[in-house]
Amino acid sequence: MSAAAGTERAWRERLDTPVRWAGAAIGLTANALVSFSPEPDVDLLYGFPVFGLCVMGGVLTADVIARPTPGPLRVAEVAPRRIRDYLPRFLTAALAVQAVVLLVLLIVAATTGSADADGRSGRALSVACPEGTQLLSLWPGPHYAWPVLGGLALGTVACALLLRRVTTRCGSDDQRRTSVRAAVGAWGVLVTAPLFAVSLTMGVVVLSMVCAGGMKDVALWGLAITALTSALTACHCLGVLLLPQAYIKARP
Repeated sequence: MSAAAGTERAWRERLDTPVRWAGAAIGLTANALVSFSPEPDVDLLYGFPVFGLCVMGGVLTADVIARPTPGPLRVAEVAPRRIRDYLPRFLTAALAVQAVVLLVLLIVAATTGSADADGRSGRALSVACPEGTQLLSLWPGPHYAWPVLGGLALGTVACALLLRRVTTRCGSDDQRRTSVRAAVGAWGVLVTAPLFAVSLTMGVVVLSMVCAGGMKDVALWGLAITALTSALTACHCLGVLLLPQAYIKARP
């Protein structure tokens, strides 16, 4: 490798982490801008998907900037690389489970949602009580579910393409493992941040019910555990995203 190529490679690698941090900072800024919406619920249920997409965009940009330059052609034994060989297994499994939980909660919210007091469909939960019908909002029905699902779908496709790109290109195993963990961390934010928002929103509505009986306690406990777990996982994913090198030597 020439001195110029080595200098360019070092420069690219130094930009990798700052660009990922910049993506997270832009996501926080975008989330703050969304909070100025006249609807107070938009920040919680819309802002988190926007934040997650900005984080994923930062990882993609960092990978484009810091990708290793092709070195001299070498002849070696052919050993196909597999994406799963570089994935952090425990974190990936935990995120897959939470993604399923998010989809289940959104389906439940979509099928049980009704119009709110202003006649807007899918934004409230109607509960029939002996004292009368109780209309509770805000409820993460279809109006709020589509942005979450759209962001999750876009982020999942981007993450899959990035993982394939990182696994098949040249570079050291440590470089590939770093990039893969950063991509998984970004996808984790896309999953856990909306999951926290949805479970917290549903929990507030369930807490306001006056005639749910024993099912209310079960639902509250389940939603509280989900919100806490997703919040802790989101913090861990941010750590993996912003400082993936610190997790290279950790067991997957």
